[in-house]
Parts: sequence; C-alpha cells; structure tokens
Amino acid sequence: MRRPHVLILRDPRESAAKCSLTPLRGMPGIEFRSFDPQARVPAKDRVLLHPDGEEISAADRGRDLLVLDSNWRRLPKLVASLEGQPLLRRLPPLRTAYPRRSRIHSDPQDGLASVEALWAALALLGDSRPELLAGYHFREAFLDLNPGLRALLESPAGGTMPWESS
Repeated sequence: MRRPHVLILRDPRESAAKCSLTPLRGMPGIEFRSFDPQARVPAKDRVLLHPDGEEISAADRGRDLLVLDSNWRRLPKLVASLEGQPLLRRLPPLRTAYPRRSRIHSDPQDGLASVEALWAALALLGDSRPELLAGYHFREAFLDLNPGLRALLESPAGGTMPWESS
C-alpha cells in the first residue's frame, strides 16, 4: 500500500512558533501550503478531518489526507478555498494533551492539537509515523490519555482499529 500524501493548508495568521505542525516541515510525504483566499486547493477524494463526517475506517486506508490548520473561527474561510469534494471523516473520541489557554474563544470539547489529529488519523489508516510525534512536547501525555493509540505507535504497519472488536 502506498503511503498517503498529506497536504496541510495553514492559515498564515496562525503563529508558526505555537503551531504543533511546524516541526513536520520538510518531512517526506508532507506538503505545507499557506492559505490564500484567491487560490483553490485540490481536495477531491482526500480525507478531511471534520466533526460532522463519518467515522474514519479501514475503508479510508490509502487515501490522501488534507489538514486545515487554523483556529475554529477562521476555518470556514479555508474550507471555502477547497476545490472538489473531500471525504469528511471524524476521529473516534480522543483526548488532547495540548494545554488550551485562549481567553477569547473556546475550542470544541473534543478538539485536538493539529499534530495529534494528523498522527492519529494516519495511524488509524495503517500508516503510523512515529517521527510525527517525535518532537511533540506532549507526546507521552497524549498517548497516556489515549491508550488504544499507543499500540498503533508501537506497530507502525498498523493493525486493527482500537475500537474494533476482534
């Protein structure tokens, strides 16, 4: 099975210093694009993590992934730049280890740090990439909060989804 290509569309208004995805720049198979309201971004048949999507499943394995890296308030603008219909998928319930500190906006209860969501999606699709979490300061706390994912980290070839019964 070929490794999925990951396209990360970043809102340039977001701080690169605080972005959990910044350490992934230059990694093979991961492409960063800066959001430009005048540009169209190819999204057809890519998996796009979205709370209203169907739960991600083994049927999605091998598909390319699109990550929108933005705050929740600006997300609709990024979605409007997409060309073609992505496959909306949601992750199973997971807990973030990233400390949230906004005094202005609240994040959705099940919101994850971008690197947590990206790694979890790829791992659940059978393409665990331990290097994606290698520089993530909250890696161990994230895995401790989500013990079903630790097995996927230790078995990079993937396996059964943690929520599937044997």
